Amino acid sequence: MRRVPRSHVLDGMLDLKGYGHLLIDGAWMTIGAGLLSFAVSIAIGLIAAAAKLSKTRAARITADTYTTVIRGVPPLVLLLLVYFGGTVLLQKIWQWFGDDEYVEVNAFFAGIFTIGFVHGAFTAEVFRGAIQAVPKGQLEAARACGMSRWLVTRRILLPQMWRFAIPGLGNVWLVLLKATSLMSVVGLDELTRKAYVAAGATKLYFAFFLCAALIYLLFTILSMALLQPLERYANRGVRRAV
Repeated sequence: MRRVPRSHVLDGMLDLKGYGHLLIDGAWMTIGAGLLSFAVSIAIGLIAAAAKLSKTRAARITADTYTTVIRGVPPLVLLLLVYFGGTVLLQKIWQWFGDDEYVEVNAFFAGIFTIGFVHGAFTAEVFRGAIQAVPKGQLEAARACGMSRWLVTRRILLPQMWRFAIPGLGNVWLVLLKATSLMSVVGLDELTRKAYVAAGATKLYFAFFLCAALIYLLFTILSMALLQPLERYANRGVRRAV
């Protein structure tokens, strides 16, 4: 009986009947979609946080309504609304201009916008708490020295705000990264979608979805490993009470 080398057995297991590369492709798509969605959530979160702390009543009401409504609606429902509802709206607009050609919302951009928009509500609360955590005495002292509001924000508020915001943003990132799996319902070829396609072709549902789960877990572990030194760097020079 000929003995099969262990390396060949391992390669066969990782190959998963020739469909293992799909998981790698899906993993890269998941990372890309997650990073872009996170960037959108940070941009929206900063604007919403500034509005929530604004002296303008209309801005505060708008921001509070946004964070309350978005956090109360499932992301999947919003994604379907943006993708299918947006397609219907585009079709109506196209017809209004006299063109009957079929158009639809791009699945990638629909997913990025929706996931970023949803988690922007959570990011806004993180930024709001971080801004309020910055000692007001330092801001008042900077203004007393003649600094403009923009200069105070750039040199005093933002550098210290990030120190308080990084732990919360890390949690938002971990939740957002797993939420990218929702994009599979609109046909985006991210990790969950690729696992489903490969499992359907090979009938190895348990193997492929287990591998996908392990990849998500690996992403989480790597993200936490990167966040810890980032937090230490942001807190450099800060004296801690013993």
